Amino acid sequence: MKLSFFGAAGTVTGSRYLLENDGVRVLIDCGLFQGLKNLRLRNWAPFPAPPKHISCVVLTHAHLDHSGYLPALVRDGFKGPVYCSDATRDLCEILLPDSAHLLEQDAEYANRRGFSKHKPALPLYNATDAERALKRLSPLHFDRRRTFPEGFSLRLHRAGHIPGAAIVEIDWSGRKIIFSGDLGRYDDPTMMDPSAIMEAHYLVMESTYGDRTHERRDAEEALASIVNRTAARGGTVIIPAFAVGRAQTLLFHLERLKSSRRLVDVPIYLNSPMAIDATETLCRRADDQRLTREEWRRACSVARYVESVDESKAINEDDAPKVIISASGMATGGRVLHHLKKFAPDPRNTILFAGFQAAGTRGAALVGGAQSVKIHGEYVPVRAEVDNLSMLSAHADANELMRWLGNFRRPPRMTFLTHGEPTASDTLRLRIQDELGWRCHVPEMMETSILE
Repeated sequence: MKLSFFGAAGTVTGSRYLLENDGVRVLIDCGLFQGLKNLRLRNWAPFPAPPKHISCVVLTHAHLDHSGYLPALVRDGFKGPVYCSDATRDLCEILLPDSAHLLEQDAEYANRRGFSKHKPALPLYNATDAERALKRLSPLHFDRRRTFPEGFSLRLHRAGHIPGAAIVEIDWSGRKIIFSGDLGRYDDPTMMDPSAIMEAHYLVMESTYGDRTHERRDAEEALASIVNRTAARGGTVIIPAFAVGRAQTLLFHLERLKSSRRLVDVPIYLNSPMAIDATETLCRRADDQRLTREEWRRACSVARYVESVDESKAINEDDAPKVIISASGMATGGRVLHHLKKFAPDPRNTILFAGFQAAGTRGAALVGGAQSVKIHGEYVPVRAEVDNLSMLSAHADANELMRWLGNFRRPPRMTFLTHGEPTASDTLRLRIQDELGWRCHVPEMMETSILE
């Protein structure tokens, strides 16, 4: 049996793991590379295994760095099923068409404005590719084992993180392989704790926050302080937020602040069609979360939904204090870029991030103190206040990852650490070896391991 790391090796993006046994190939996650240009270019390279020879795909969750390459895989010949949870299926029905739309829109904008080096600029995939990919989705229930004619069985466990996120368990030829996906936080106000896993022969675990812990500031107090301070000087708060998970968490906290009168009375806008659709989906899937449907409805009602481009332009021209939540969470694309162009140059405003910013993204540059950022081919000065509420991250931090590992009754034969920057992964590797005495390895991109 072979396990190949086609993504999320030495980086937090592009999750793709190929498990092969007796001619059967199972791809766990099929994500987009995001961030640094050299990573994004990998999206354009031929897939390392011929798509038509891949038997099936299993998704841990719907975020694009785990699911966003599916339309290209299907376009290039993949014809098998894509297994995932029910909520992941629902969210992919939002995320994949939206991703295709943004790719097409960005290509059209680049061609119209003439700032692309490619003539013409083309999208990585289009809406038709996304729709074809959606037809391959096959939902599975959590905690129910399913056996396949190819000789393996599959079971999904809840991972927390976002609705539908799964820890994938594969039993095959006497080996149990666990893929953690993205593990969520313990005691999160909206999401369930990640499920405890007791045993595995091999473990593939994320290490996004492997070298750090989340700050202990109270999230609501910090959020209220920033919004109130910005509004007092006549400014606007721009919050780049992931459309699935983070945007809804922010709405939850903002509603609590509003209802308890701890927040100044300013309008709150949710300006992301994808986030709006995802919010409605999350409200329907309260069984996957801690909050009831009514609690989610109340949280979602705190914001005014911005549906059209004209409405988006209108709030950009409004100089009154306000809060705008808009995708993407690392400021890599979407409507938030137009807000940044408008509001970043004014010191009265605040750009507020809410979690991890991958290397090479505008978000990382802004959090790192960049004096200007390039948007749509031009440099925009940054004079606004910039902050990051990292405690709102949906990823387990280093201590929470170690807590999750503490559920294992015995060490796996090998633990592979992926989905982390090199320093984060190696720091966690040393900690696991020193504190638990486990064998631990950080694979490189395109590395293949034999699972004996």
